[in-house]
Amino acid sequence: MDPTDDTPAQRDIVAGLEKGLQVIAAFDQERSRLTIAEVAERTGLTRAAARRYLITLTHLGYMRHENKQFALTPMVLRLGQSYLHSARLPRIVQPLLYRLAYSVGEAASAGVLDHDQLVCVAAVSAGQLVSVTLQPGTRVPAYCTANGRVLLAHLPQAQLDAFLARAEPERITEHTIVHRERLAMEIARARAQGYALVDQELELGLRTIAVPLKNFRGEVVAAMNISVHAGRMPLEQMVERCLPALIKIQVELSALL
Repeated sequence: MDPTDDTPAQRDIVAGLEKGLQVIAAFDQERSRLTIAEVAERTGLTRAAARRYLITLTHLGYMRHENKQFALTPMVLRLGQSYLHSARLPRIVQPLLYRLAYSVGEAASAGVLDHDQLVCVAAVSAGQLVSVTLQPGTRVPAYCTANGRVLLAHLPQAQLDAFLARAEPERITEHTIVHRERLAMEIARARAQGYALVDQELELGLRTIAVPLKNFRGEVVAAMNISVHAGRMPLEQMVERCLPALIKIQVELSALL
C-alpha cells in the first residue's frame, strides 16, 4: 500500500480495531451509559459482537460495567493525551496562546476540524472562566463557533458545498443561525474579511472572534480565537480590542507551523 494513499485496500483494514473504536465513540455527553443493545444500535453491530467488544474493552480498562450498563473509564483519555503530547500543532500553539490570552485578559483557544465538528487542541483561560467548551479535547459543532466558521471558510469549495448540503443546524440558543443560506453567507463573510465573529450561538453569554492559522506554505491548518463573556465586552468592541492581538500571534505562528 502507498502510505500517501487516502483509500487503503480493504485487506489492510483491521476490522476489529475499527469496530472497537466505533464502540468507544458511541458514548457521548448525552449517553454516558449504554447497554449492550444500545451500543449495538448506535454502531450497527450485532448484539453478540457489541457484547464481545464491550467485554474486551472492559478487560483492557477502557470500560466499566454496572447494572447491565457500560461506561467509559478515565483510561480513554490516554488516547487523546497521546495526540496532545505527540502532535506538533498543540505544542507550538500553546505558548503563544498564553501570550495572546494574557495580553487581552481573556480566554483563548485553538481548534481543528474533525468532520463537521470543531475539536479544541489548546486553550488558556487567563483567569477567566468563560465556557467549559474551551478546553483541549472538547468537541462542538463547527457551524456555530468562530473557529469552526473560519475553518469551514477555507475548505475547498466542493467540501464546503458538501458540508452545507448535509448540515442540519440545531437551534442551540436563540442566537444560533440555523438557515443554510444565512450560514453560507456568514462562512463567506469569514473568508472575505479574514476572521469570524460569533455572538452567543453556541452558548448564551459566549462571544468569540477567530482567525485562521496558516503554515509556511499558506495552508490553513487550524483556527485561533479569543472568547469573552458578553457582560464584559460589547459585540461592537470585539474587533477593535481583540482582532489586532489575534493577528499579531497569527503572523508569528505562520512562521512556526
